[in-house]
Amino acid sequence: MDTHFERGVLAMLVSLLDASHLVAFNDIPQEVNRCAAMADLEDVAIYLVDIQQEVLREMTGVGLDAKLDAHECAVEGTLAGRAFQYGQPVFGTEGEQGRPQCWVPLIKGTERLGVLRADVADDSPETQRKVERFASMVALVLLARRRSSDAYPRLLRTKRMGIAAEQEWQLMPPRTYADTHVVISGVMEPAYEVGGDAFDYAMAGEVAHLAVFDSMGHDTAAGIAANLAVATYRNRRRRDFGLAETSVEIERVLIEQFGGDQYVTGVLAALDTRDGVLTWVNRGHPPPIVIRGQRWSTVLECPPAHPMGTDLGLEPVVCDEQLEPGDRVVLYTDGIIEARNHSGEEFGLDQFTDFLIRRHTDRLSTPETLRRLVRSILHHHGGKLTDDATVLLAERIDSEAIGRRRL
Repeated sequence: MDTHFERGVLAMLVSLLDASHLVAFNDIPQEVNRCAAMADLEDVAIYLVDIQQEVLREMTGVGLDAKLDAHECAVEGTLAGRAFQYGQPVFGTEGEQGRPQCWVPLIKGTERLGVLRADVADDSPETQRKVERFASMVALVLLARRRSSDAYPRLLRTKRMGIAAEQEWQLMPPRTYADTHVVISGVMEPAYEVGGDAFDYAMAGEVAHLAVFDSMGHDTAAGIAANLAVATYRNRRRRDFGLAETSVEIERVLIEQFGGDQYVTGVLAALDTRDGVLTWVNRGHPPPIVIRGQRWSTVLECPPAHPMGTDLGLEPVVCDEQLEPGDRVVLYTDGIIEARNHSGEEFGLDQFTDFLIRRHTDRLSTPETLRRLVRSILHHHGGKLTDDATVLLAERIDSEAIGRRRL
């Protein structure tokens, strides 16, 4: 590779890294363009995806109301959207003189933040790698600064968010996680009104902890109960409590807080990514689903205990299942399968699992599969859900197939 080219790329990355320690969120676009010029990248723009992953909105750096003048690209039917959906660079041209442009996804690990666009000299593999490396660094800078800025959540919202939804989104982990053993991704709808659903996950060594909760109701009280459930789950999990014991602790905390007037259903699970053993506890919740290959799925039956907070005296039972490489375990709330269309027809379990199987056959990434699932459910329900709908999907990675498709 050309030495001048290498020096330019290195200078660009090092300069942005140095600036990242003190750069304000609104100054990121300016700093990004200053650094990009060192490697002959021009007119760089950052587009962040909205909460419902329908539009990509340009980050202008013009204060809290930057979204009012921000340029938008639809996720469907645009070059920017194609780069976002498939997680791969896309080249195009703009203007009468056909300036070459490169669109690349902004990804941290496998969490999709948006896309980056840059004017480039050509569409060579070297140029593609240069823009991809720069986008990776920009994603790290965005992650380091987004928590301290109100401009970031404002830019990502296309409508007003309810208070219950505000607290739920602050509670959630990143939508997607991946390593060489597992991919985990979650979605929640209705994004601006969700009140009682929650999901959580975390890695402890080579064990993936997974949980989905559904609190009674759709108001602020339901959100508080879901917050308490997740907080207790995390606290006891980090103290090495077992799944059954943790669910009992969640119930105790809910009863102390609500006196039996508020309950939460849920599934608490742990997947050992080394040997593929999945263990779980069901507390009055729809059972998990396992999808294997391109055609087979099954519901994981386990005697359910009562919903947490009702104190009905049923002992929680820990069940286990052996997963194979490539298997996907799906936790979900009833709002997913009970969404009805104008004719009263439910989306249903069969349509839900069939959708996941077909999209896996298309070799879409896990987060893109869930994005399209939510679009399909919303379309079925006329664009608006009357109940919270949440999915958490974990895939045990097939090491032989990992290079054949995007995570």
